[in-house]
Amino acid sequence: MQSDIGVKYTPKSVANNTITIDDFAHSRVKFVRIQWVDLLNHIRFRVLPIAHFFKLLETARPGVAVTKTVFGLVFIRLAPGFSPVGEYLYVVDISSFRLCPYAPGHAVVFGFFQEKVPVPGPSGPTFVVPLCPRTNLQRLVKYAQTQHGAEFLVGFETEFILLKSTNPIVAVNNHGWSNSPALATGTPETQVMEEIADALAQAGIELQMYHSEAAPGQYEVVTGPLPPLEAADALVQTRETIFNIASKHGLRATLAPRLNADNCGSGAHTHISVHGDRQGTSPSEFLTLLESHFLAGLLDHLPAVTAFTLPLPASYTRMLDGIWSGGTWACWGVDNREAPVRLTNATSPSSRNFEIKTVDGTSSPYLALAGLLAAGLVGIRDKMDLTHKNCEGPNTAAEMTIAERSAMGITSRMPLNIEEARRYLLEDDAVMQLLGTEAVEVFVRVNETLGEEMEGKPGEQESDVVARLVETY
Repeated sequence: MQSDIGVKYTPKSVANNTITIDDFAHSRVKFVRIQWVDLLNHIRFRVLPIAHFFKLLETARPGVAVTKTVFGLVFIRLAPGFSPVGEYLYVVDISSFRLCPYAPGHAVVFGFFQEKVPVPGPSGPTFVVPLCPRTNLQRLVKYAQTQHGAEFLVGFETEFILLKSTNPIVAVNNHGWSNSPALATGTPETQVMEEIADALAQAGIELQMYHSEAAPGQYEVVTGPLPPLEAADALVQTRETIFNIASKHGLRATLAPRLNADNCGSGAHTHISVHGDRQGTSPSEFLTLLESHFLAGLLDHLPAVTAFTLPLPASYTRMLDGIWSGGTWACWGVDNREAPVRLTNATSPSSRNFEIKTVDGTSSPYLALAGLLAAGLVGIRDKMDLTHKNCEGPNTAAEMTIAERSAMGITSRMPLNIEEARRYLLEDDAVMQLLGTEAVEVFVRVNETLGEEMEGKPGEQESDVVARLVETY
């Protein structure tokens, strides 16, 4: 039985409320931040005065030169395979302009890494850089639409904790999930959340709601759906807004996956809706055939793409059974928070979407979305049968016997650490083919180096390791 609930979003109805160059004069923009996200999920930018930026726009390929180590720099180390030789041109994408209300007088624009001069490619000379995450996400979206008639909308839940101190860890309060005292009038945290809401609105990002979450000092910001590339850009803007406004009030906002074993962790739950027509009958009463093919591919390849969505050793302290974080078995269920893929609004086709819980805020949104979409696209491309049944209880996958899981089609366990996740990724030929072998292999090398840097050093206190985590993410 269908029950039409929730706000209806379609690829044609959503609006990516960016600004145009003509808006600059009315917005009193003085500086432009040319911004990108590296393979560590560090947000980086160069600041250009508006006068010089307009001069740049008059050139054939407006952009700034950036060292090729941009993809291999891990703090002050270079990952294996990188050298200090060479530069890319980071060419601005003028469709991605947004105001930065957290930095009055500033606007931000994203771009695409390109070669300075054409290099040989599969179809002839090209400027394309296979390592550019934004380019790869754009390519996958185009492939889905042109080759398979599939489009996607993506929205995010951003969970974070506001800290008064990072070493020792001191949260702004000890109030829990949707609890009124967590947003008491006049408190710094309430002012921070209201300013975040105002800044997102001014930046043209749809805020659906915000509220306190379960851990001390934890909050969640829910933003509306957009096409994947625009959604990733908007998430970066959302994170920058959160970080900067918290800093303005003397607080540190952290996306760290889990700070204390006795409290809930912070995720970046990713909602994906699948749009398009595909003739045929779905094996699930809740899904169209296209949705079922997407879900089949997603579940089959989710263990591999987890390397992108949970990229740190610390990420796996949140992904445990029994704490509503998605659990450790590759499965799905209608409104099942112990499944890594939760189907929301199952009986409402106009607002139905997949919530992927195995994503946290330390992941690059471009890499995470490229991985998740690639997994689902394998299912769409190969017209995979959905063999996983709806986990509707009463037992979670972790509580089932081996025979019970087998009857439900649950055969794969999620990686329990980043080392397993990297190995699954490198062994997944189908995902590697869609994402590009070079892009995957370089990510793994960089991620290994990152893991070494984030782990504890000999003689280092655990509090110092946690402080490094929250000060980095």
